[in-house]
Amino acid sequence: MALQFECRKIALKQDRTGYVLTLALHPDEIPEELLRDFVGSRYGCALVRIKDDESPTEYSNRVKQAGMLCRHPDFQRFMLDSYAANELPLTEDETAALLCRLCDIESRTQLNGDVNAKQLFDDLMLEYNEWKLHAF
Repeated sequence: MALQFECRKIALKQDRTGYVLTLALHPDEIPEELLRDFVGSRYGCALVRIKDDESPTEYSNRVKQAGMLCRHPDFQRFMLDSYAANELPLTEDETAALLCRLCDIESRTQLNGDVNAKQLFDDLMLEYNEWKLHAF
């Protein structure tokens, strides 16, 4: 079972092993299990920034998402079924090139800055998610 609690980011620093994130937890929020675990325990983390109205902030690194998707066989199949004229499976590079063409960009790195490309990519993601619902 996952531990859930609210915390605040206090500090972020880097050492020779990576980044060290320091969080502050209110005494009423800290799970007892976390207090009992030994220093050095490993955790899988999922964090979401909370807005003033208590709703979650959506993060969307489209460049990273596009990179992962272009390597994923399901996304390659979606792109092949929906937009490619050939019968052969698409490679990662072919999928990336097709995605760039559909988003009217030269490189996936433009997905985080070009407003038009963001919208085209988001529309493509909606279409892909809809395709996944019916494809399997």
